[in-house]
Amino acid sequence: MLTPVRRRLAPLAVVLLLPALGACNYQTDQVYQPAVGVNNRDGVVDVLAAVVVSSTDGKGTFVASLVNSDLEQPDTLTGIAPAEGTDAQVQLSAPIEIAPEGIVNLADSGAVSVVGESIAPGGFVRLVLTFQSGQETEVNAPVVDNAEEFSDIQPATPSPSAAP
Repeated sequence: MLTPVRRRLAPLAVVLLLPALGACNYQTDQVYQPAVGVNNRDGVVDVLAAVVVSSTDGKGTFVASLVNSDLEQPDTLTGIAPAEGTDAQVQLSAPIEIAPEGIVNLADSGAVSVVGESIAPGGFVRLVLTFQSGQETEVNAPVVDNAEEFSDIQPATPSPSAAP
């Protein structure tokens, strides 16, 4: 049986412990990305794990996963361009359709080539992806060496053209 002092302290202990117990969910509610690439989830099409894989300084292949979260409408990646102030040239081989609730991994196609002085492992290149729906997504993609998990990435097949 609890003594009168313990009965008064029990509610006080619960009140003091509630903030500490409630804080346990904070970190589990955050998006955690254990990968090298960057994510952008600002639009209907999410750009996930975006990187430029380079085997030779000055040349690389842009890879990312494109996820269309629209339930009914497909979308199409119609272009990729260097962001303002970026010295790269970028070439998309062909428009890439993303089905409703679909995912397209650009690593499977080698569809985007990137060329420029800043394309070297350890650097970054800022790119703007344009979609048929009008969405424009900017990513600051890290440039990584084609080693380890990126060793099977095929070099991009299109020849880059000058940026507008």
